[in-house]
Amino acid sequence: MPRSHPRYRKRSNLPLVIILAILTVAVICAGFRSFFRAPEQKQDDLPPAQTVGGSSPEGEADDPEAEALRSHRERKPDFYTILVSGVDDGNGGSDTNILLAVDAATGYAYGVSIPRDSKAFFNGKNHKINAAYNTGGMELLAEVVSDQLGIPVDYTVLVDLRGFEALVNAIGGVEFYIPIDMDYDDPEQDLHIHFKKGPRHLTGQQALEVVRWRQNNDGTGYATADIGRIGTQQAFLKAAARQMLQISNWDKIRSYAEIFQERVETDLELANLIWLGEQALTVGSDNITFHTLPGDGAGYYKGGSYYVLDPEAVLELVNSCANPYQRELTLEDMSILVP
Repeated sequence: MPRSHPRYRKRSNLPLVIILAILTVAVICAGFRSFFRAPEQKQDDLPPAQTVGGSSPEGEADDPEAEALRSHRERKPDFYTILVSGVDDGNGGSDTNILLAVDAATGYAYGVSIPRDSKAFFNGKNHKINAAYNTGGMELLAEVVSDQLGIPVDYTVLVDLRGFEALVNAIGGVEFYIPIDMDYDDPEQDLHIHFKKGPRHLTGQQALEVVRWRQNNDGTGYATADIGRIGTQQAFLKAAARQMLQISNWDKIRSYAEIFQERVETDLELANLIWLGEQALTVGSDNITFHTLPGDGAGYYKGGSYYVLDPEAVLELVNSCANPYQRELTLEDMSILVP
């Protein structure tokens, strides 16, 4: 269904396995080149276009505002937005959300991380955005993201943590530079994270621990809290993508596909994934960049603590890398509440 746009504690992370799976599924094209197609782009509910000759359907008068709206919502060719989210094991939370913008026409892909505490408004109340999945699943989460940023979410992808761990193991682990000493224990979760800063070869379980970590037992940690963790996740994804795209890992395609089938929920069809994979292979890991929605991590709104988005900075970021429309968006297209 097209989505309209009005004018206007359990710490887990990283559904990034899905993006990796999309990248590597490209190799399947070697065996299925006759079975792939581009996904469809979602369109807003717009007024009917004028017929040839300048007259409107059914004799209706021309509507300049409707024409302007249609022009504003004209899509770029081969530009797709995919919301990638991760959930806790058995807890239903969506603590990691990344809007993946694939610009196949220009050969670039962008990942925009959405901090889990981002201020959002749905069902008549203020919420942190990671509550949207608990309330209405991926459909509601996609609607909230779409309304906030003023752009359609074409497709959604959902993964659990075990899938991430399994994929890292499938590629033989990942060489990664751990950016900070990590020393954390949570007996309730049976979670114990102990790493020294520096380069290390990470197994699936170790990688999961690194990307989940936020602070030490003594309270020290990233200077920017959850935003620092997002940076580590993005850096790890880049490292994993580079390794996955190595020719030496192409013989593992069957295991990648099995992990994807068991651990992923998506409204993308196999043929779409193969097409996206081929585009990703052409793009390459060097042309995949990551950003985080800008805002104030220590912000407050009506007495509540939120990650409060910076409307002007968000607008600039979306227009630069995630806007699927031919024309630039304005703040009127977005729905970002500020104190």
